[in-house]
Amino acid sequence: MIAVRVTIADVAEKAGVSKTTVSRILNGNLDHNTPETIKTVLKVVEELEYRPNALAKGLKSMKTNVIGIVLSNFRNEFWFKVLEGVEDTCKEQGYNLMICNSDGDPKLEEQYIKEFQMRQVDGIVINPTVRNQSLYEKLVANKYPMVVINRKIPSIHANNVVVDNIKGGFMAVNHLLENGRKHILAITFKHENISTWQERIEGYQEALTSHGLTENFYYILEITSLRKANQQIKKYLVDHAMIDGVFSTNNMLTLELIEALKKLGKKVPEDIGIVGYDDTIWAKHINPPLTTIRQPSYDIGKESAKLLINEIKSKESPTIKDIIFQPELVVRESSQEIKMID
Repeated sequence: MIAVRVTIADVAEKAGVSKTTVSRILNGNLDHNTPETIKTVLKVVEELEYRPNALAKGLKSMKTNVIGIVLSNFRNEFWFKVLEGVEDTCKEQGYNLMICNSDGDPKLEEQYIKEFQMRQVDGIVINPTVRNQSLYEKLVANKYPMVVINRKIPSIHANNVVVDNIKGGFMAVNHLLENGRKHILAITFKHENISTWQERIEGYQEALTSHGLTENFYYILEITSLRKANQQIKKYLVDHAMIDGVFSTNNMLTLELIEALKKLGKKVPEDIGIVGYDDTIWAKHINPPLTTIRQPSYDIGKESAKLLINEIKSKESPTIKDIIFQPELVVRESSQEIKMID
């Protein structure tokens, strides 16, 4: 069966407007159209899966010198430096950047990616929700330039830029163990699809095993939502009074942990030692200063943009690359060795 290519005339006919109207709306020229018309046209475009750059084979594809980035959580400070790296690279190479935040919503993620394609964005950097497998597969099959950042998508052959999260988790927990902590809690978000958190927990388990500790010493708290994190952490620490160390896999969870410890009257590092993830700007300014795993966020952004632009410019099928950056343990007072505490 031969697939029928959808044209702008098909969209215009179904929406009951002229081809000129469709063209204006898709190019962002909305001044001469009512909100109802705009809504109708965009709905038809989505239903028909129309792509403005689905040109006849004999026509040459035009470049816009614009790339898009879809993040899954713009509240996380980690992404500020990543974006800085992406933007600096775009400026150096003459590209503009469009930024969208899916907020972990797969429907929003799909909408933004399709909008990028409709606007003929040359390629995308994506921190995926990992919940749109068929969409990712279609992007790869259509050879749409794409770099997957910070997370891994199973069975997808695309450029990938990540940090060695297993090593990061291992370094954090090994440090706590070497400083005399014996009962270490790992706090993570509950999401079976996210490789980042899975790998950090894997590193946690490897560190415990390397010190001869069995599964009986695994203390893992999966947070269902950030809104409930404080309550869940407090309950877990009350129910597991032996906990003397905590590895937090996410900087937003670290803030919830610190607040929970204050409410419980627990002192850091006297009662509980802490290692967080991502060396945020506030980590060294809180009391006590926070030991963290630092990720090279600026370099991650810079390398991701370079990979994408190289793929866009390449006249041949580029070699797919998996780039793995190394984490760094930044030691401060929150994880101080027990015997050193007065």
